[in-house]
Amino acid sequence: MSTPSKSPESRLLAEFPPVTYEDWRKLVEAELKGAPFDKKMLTSTYEGITLRPIYVAQDTEKLPHVNSYPGFAPFARGATASGYVAEPWDVSQELSAASASDFNHAARNSLSRGSNALNMVLDQATRDGHDPDWARPEEVGRGGLSVATLGDLDKALDGVDLEKTRLFARVGASGLPFAALLAALANKRRKSLKALQGCIEMDPLGVLAHQGKLPQSLPGAYREMAALTQWAAERAPQLQTICVHSRSWHEAGGNAIQELAFTLATAVEYLRQMQTLGLDVNVVAPRMRFAVTVGVNFFMEIAKLRALRMLWSRIVAALGGDDAAQKLSLHVRTSQWNKTALDPYNNLLRATVEAFAGVLGGCESMQVGTFDEVVRLPDDFSQRVARNTQLVLQKECNLDQVIDPAGGSYYVEVLTAELAENAWKLFQEVEKLGGMEAALRAGFPQKTVAETAAARFKAVARRRDTIVGVNQYANPREKALDPRPEDAGAFHHRRTQQVAAHRTALEDADNADVLAKLARVVEVSSPELLEASIAAVSAGATLGEVSRAIRISDSPGTTITPVCVGRLSQEIERLRAATEKWIAGNHERPQVFLCNMGSLRDHKARADFSRGFFSVGGYDVVSLPGFKTPELAAEAFIKSPARVAVICSTDENYPALVPPLVAAIRAAKPDAFIVLAGYPQDQIAAHKQAGVDDFIHIRADALEVLTRTHQELGIN
Repeated sequence: MSTPSKSPESRLLAEFPPVTYEDWRKLVEAELKGAPFDKKMLTSTYEGITLRPIYVAQDTEKLPHVNSYPGFAPFARGATASGYVAEPWDVSQELSAASASDFNHAARNSLSRGSNALNMVLDQATRDGHDPDWARPEEVGRGGLSVATLGDLDKALDGVDLEKTRLFARVGASGLPFAALLAALANKRRKSLKALQGCIEMDPLGVLAHQGKLPQSLPGAYREMAALTQWAAERAPQLQTICVHSRSWHEAGGNAIQELAFTLATAVEYLRQMQTLGLDVNVVAPRMRFAVTVGVNFFMEIAKLRALRMLWSRIVAALGGDDAAQKLSLHVRTSQWNKTALDPYNNLLRATVEAFAGVLGGCESMQVGTFDEVVRLPDDFSQRVARNTQLVLQKECNLDQVIDPAGGSYYVEVLTAELAENAWKLFQEVEKLGGMEAALRAGFPQKTVAETAAARFKAVARRRDTIVGVNQYANPREKALDPRPEDAGAFHHRRTQQVAAHRTALEDADNADVLAKLARVVEVSSPELLEASIAAVSAGATLGEVSRAIRISDSPGTTITPVCVGRLSQEIERLRAATEKWIAGNHERPQVFLCNMGSLRDHKARADFSRGFFSVGGYDVVSLPGFKTPELAAEAFIKSPARVAVICSTDENYPALVPPLVAAIRAAKPDAFIVLAGYPQDQIAAHKQAGVDDFIHIRADALEVLTRTHQELGIN
């Protein structure tokens, strides 16, 4: 019997002997030329995870989730079996227009140019349940749409088919009054409530963590949540009612483990509260949505989303949920934590990487932030570019044609498992404290995230972590974006008049009907509460009036110490802003003069470093060819308008160069600020004795040094 011939591939591979991990490591160690392998080749992350330079098949052998399929528990590979092939993710861009007419323009423009879902952000007053005439001017139109009446919502959604368009409304801690407006609008247009899609995004603990207060008590918010969720389950089954946002933890500088643990702890708190109020986990869990912020650490973010689905499946199963309830509904939003007001067009690139990670992580809808969102409200151009980022990924890169393309990567699978394991441990710590509400009151999540943020800020200040265009490769003469400030007072006045006109337009009989229906809202409880609220707004009651009726017996709102939300570049941006303000006060841009000494080889490396260092502060840097003597360098500096001199040469040359150079400068410019590039430890005392004011080097805290330089020059 003849032996089957080997395939060409088998014959080819047979010519190459197998290589082991040990073979690879020996080759790497030879290339490192004596440098320690662990120091050069291993990377520590803010999550406390040590990344290896290479992962192999054996690393995934004991990971049970690796052999799972999309649509099956633990859902690491996605909640649906067909992935994006059957239904691509929703392009759901946030629309933050303040007025109904502006929102409608943005909505129509967005839907006609590629979006297939509306992401409605409400202003602070509406989220708090206040009509414009009951709110402070700065709360009306702040960050989103002002809605007080059925007419406002009708105008904002004019031309939008409520049965065919998913609507995600960020309502804050209280969703029932807005839901009443939406249901009343559907009834007015004779649209089926059963066809309503999207989410009324109630997230009271998220608001409490972010703002430190609520417009009502937590028990009151949970009563609203239960009433809305039960109503939706019966009357609008495609409408979700709860959204757990990870934003507070991400945008405060937390790491992926903290973000996962605190987000899951929040979701568990909601499930338990709803169970206490009589709702089954299989009713509540499918009506929950997770809105997760994704940063630029590409593989970490992919693994974070996959780990989230795994952990949620475990939690819901433990609480008695069936397979359908264990599937996580996932929205992704690109980060603001790493976005910059300086060199803002780099934000386009950051957001693209984040969007790519969100898709590979298996999101079901996505918001890509505009490149200018941390500076101003976006216009049609910036919205178009952000929206098209998703469309290019979907339509040109064909990412909707493959399911979980990151699945099977040794690195991603190991990272997914490590994140899940460590997030579960932190989640259990929250559980030991009594759950998320108790943990927030104790300040545990706030403190934990703040510690990570402090480490991140320190790394940026020392330029160990790079923010392109901010602490590295800065352009001191860049033209800032026009912030396009808006007149909050004028908008508040206009909205107050509009609401007043709505109230006075009602006839006496109509007013009596409104009052009777508001009285009904006060009297009833769940599940009749939403139906009574719908009747009230249909008769002409405002969102604020319904909110007051719902909360008439509620206790004052809960308060805690909020998490400190910010941006990674904010401290250096403040430094740069001080520079620009100083220049605007009829000063020339501050100048730094490099006293480059000796040959190009002697000074170039430190001259290049010094240029980059002082550009971070918005300084012009003058760098001339190397001077042959200290006297020539001092003469050139004295003739320049600069008050900051940076001596650039080698450690070997400094003992002979520094004393005469500093003495010559001090004799002519006693107020000069003299800096040495480098930090030769055995020479520091002598250089300080000679008159050197400061030192810059790769371990220096750039923020501290530049702040001292500002102070020396009188820049506040």
